[in-house]
Amino acid sequence: MKPLRHSLSAMSVVLLAASMGLSPALAAGPSVDKAAIDQAFDDTIARYHLPGLAVGIVEDGEVAYTRTAGELAAGDGEKIDADTLFKIASNSKAMTTGLLARLVDAGKLEWDDPVTKYMPDFRMFDPWVTREMQVRDLLIHNSGLGAGAGDLMLWPEPNHFSRADVIHGLRYLKPTYSFRSRYAYDNTLYIVAGEVAAAAGGAPYETLVRRELFGPLGMDRCQVGEWNRDAVGNIAQPHARRDGVNVVTNEDGAVIPDVPMMAAGGIRCSLRDMLAWATMWLEPETSGLVDGKPWLSPEQREAVWTPQTIMPLSRRMREWDDSHYSAYGYGWRLADVDGTQKVSHTGTLSGMYSALTLLPQKRIGFVILINADADDARTVLNQVLVKQFTAPAQRRTVAHYADALDRDARVAKQQRPVPDTSSRRPAKAAGMAGQLGVYRDPWFGDVSICPVADGVRFASVKSPLMVGDVMRAGNRLLVQWQGSGADTEPWLEFGPETVSPMTLEMSKIDPDADFSSDFEDLSFVRVGDCPRSQAP
Repeated sequence: MKPLRHSLSAMSVVLLAASMGLSPALAAGPSVDKAAIDQAFDDTIARYHLPGLAVGIVEDGEVAYTRTAGELAAGDGEKIDADTLFKIASNSKAMTTGLLARLVDAGKLEWDDPVTKYMPDFRMFDPWVTREMQVRDLLIHNSGLGAGAGDLMLWPEPNHFSRADVIHGLRYLKPTYSFRSRYAYDNTLYIVAGEVAAAAGGAPYETLVRRELFGPLGMDRCQVGEWNRDAVGNIAQPHARRDGVNVVTNEDGAVIPDVPMMAAGGIRCSLRDMLAWATMWLEPETSGLVDGKPWLSPEQREAVWTPQTIMPLSRRMREWDDSHYSAYGYGWRLADVDGTQKVSHTGTLSGMYSALTLLPQKRIGFVILINADADDARTVLNQVLVKQFTAPAQRRTVAHYADALDRDARVAKQQRPVPDTSSRRPAKAAGMAGQLGVYRDPWFGDVSICPVADGVRFASVKSPLMVGDVMRAGNRLLVQWQGSGADTEPWLEFGPETVSPMTLEMSKIDPDADFSSDFEDLSFVRVGDCPRSQAP
């Protein structure tokens, strides 16, 4: 007997839709109000001081709107256009699941196959979970791992973790919840999914994506795996806003590496590419045909968009969208908005944000690409675009939603204030004599906490951007990162000096910081002294 899981059959979805007054039949989409979208575009740039923005809309199988603004890198004079490459981040996930669906269509894979069929050395912390983990479980965030578990092996980039390191490290990540009991977003299992695709498809992941996805769908600018920056050209760079100015962060080198998280969030595409991808999903019988046939069979399209894991239905979704359900399929978020189906995903990397939203019953889809840290900007613009097609009579503006987010942020800050660390001062080696040394975590590797001329420094061996000064704030210790590689600051909590070996735990100072800074999953044990030259 197969274990129970939170999934809904296609018939269940139809019945659910009927119970909420949703029509399962496709309806003609409303025409695009270009003036209103232009206004939202301009207002978003002005409100959030964006260095670059690209927006496109497809309707009834045709591109109905495109607009771009800004520069590849602030101040360089090179304008963003529809062929500019952006990091699409977690919108890569739907491409990975689409690739897997193609392999199912080809008879090379089944969703219920055990992962160990393709990766015999695959291990989770619990042997039972290892044995029971199916291909589908890699895709739907129900593994029992906490949100973002293992992400410190992926970011900040660049680092020295390989794809094999990440997959091997999974066996040391202790679960937070029971297997298949609830939703908690993760990236690391999508890396496994990419390797499952490679094993089943008989070629490296990047080769399969180019052959099975980019080529057939005409997504000619998209890049996966390793590639040359100057040979490709026209590449948006990520930005952060500092002292009122947009500055480039994590600038691309001459060679873009094949990073471990490629299948989870490493693909880059242009606005034109993403509109082709959206059109294929909305118009499968006429767009993206391969030898005259749809890119995916109807059975696999239904499988990918079938709810698998129930997601929390937030207050905002209920109030803004009149939503009644929220779920995760294979690489897609599924919900209802104002009585119509919404299929969507977002992508978030430091300095680069994306969104892809499909309203299949209205035959409408739209893409947002931003080369900045732009969480609120993406949320607001995406919401205004959704409402243009689901509730145009409401005439909601960028200011309406931006003001609402600002109010929510003020309330959240009052309810969950970030601890005040303004009293921080550099820690002294003499005061930490019993805590200095080299510490090891089984999946993250070694870090050193050792004296330097001006105090004590924390440095990771495999994640070289994670280096910072140990500071003392009251009775607690924290790390103040150097440079712009790491941004979420952690507390350091040493075990008692009377217990050998010394232990070290870490946690986020800001409890609401991005979950990818998964310091809470680290469990260090002291394994050696600082180098003699660094002795206090």
